[in-house]
Amino acid sequence: MIKNLFLAACLLAPFAAQSQDADVTIALDWTLNTNHIGLVVARDKGFFADEGLNVELLPYSDTNSAALLAAGVTDFAYLTSLGFLSAKAAGADLVALWATMQHEAGRLVYNTNNTEITRPADLSGKTYAGFGSAWEAALIGTMIENDGGDPVWDTVTLGTGAYEALATGAVDFTLEVATWEGVNGTLLGREQSSFTYADYGIPDQQNGYIGTQMATLADDPDLVARFMRATQAGYTWAADNPDAAAQLLIAAGDFPNPALVQGSMQAIAQGGYLRDGDRPVGGIDADRFAAMAQFLFDSGVLKDAGGTTLNWPGDVSGWYNQDWLTQ
Repeated sequence: MIKNLFLAACLLAPFAAQSQDADVTIALDWTLNTNHIGLVVARDKGFFADEGLNVELLPYSDTNSAALLAAGVTDFAYLTSLGFLSAKAAGADLVALWATMQHEAGRLVYNTNNTEITRPADLSGKTYAGFGSAWEAALIGTMIENDGGDPVWDTVTLGTGAYEALATGAVDFTLEVATWEGVNGTLLGREQSSFTYADYGIPDQQNGYIGTQMATLADDPDLVARFMRATQAGYTWAADNPDAAAQLLIAAGDFPNPALVQGSMQAIAQGGYLRDGDRPVGGIDADRFAAMAQFLFDSGVLKDAGGTTLNWPGDVSGWYNQDWLTQ
């Protein structure tokens, strides 16, 4: 009898192991916000669990998510477009699997009562509150120049303090994300106007990539497919149920102003940021991916690990992979 029980246990062991959820981590690019809504939904609605995954959202830290992913600290990472493209250009063996925001949500913003500013060319000679990236200079310079102005301005690096500085008139303009800082400005009653990047020569990029290491994709495509299917289910549910998704996010995080989360989800839904025509939620547009990569190369923003400006490689189609959509 004991022998038979031992044999049965040995036979059942592989099946028991298969039934255990796989532990997976994804590093966030910033503090929890509505860009991450689908990940929270997939976790809290059980979509990850349905795929046999136990997923931990790693909170934002001083080390950016691209660096954590490249170092193998995390299985997946939520990445800004600039963060991913910079890391990839510098030689990190990463691959993008997903793009959350189907259109650029960033914009240049200024106080409406500043009568000296009516067009990007008017920003020449003004003071910009910035965040310390080379992308900002390429962005602002291109917009001013394409509007016929002289691309010269003063910059003070303030980080998130830029928004208070603009509100008080200490600076003339900054950049913001329409679906977060823009919503917050409206809630605070700030009267501000903006310029859309794409109207002045900047490619309308997708943003909010989710990526992994190339080795993970090669060695465990099934894990990647399961994680991404659940992620897509989460974001699709959020797109269909923005109010309920906002409530899930509020419950999952520490938000002093829940109205900001609710307003942000409404802006995302109404602006068509999660959905773009017939493209699946999370789908990467090959043409827009290449257009933004080339803009960043041509502008000298992308550099190698030694800081040398890189030349356009001619093809970046291998920088992303969405084979999981068909698995």
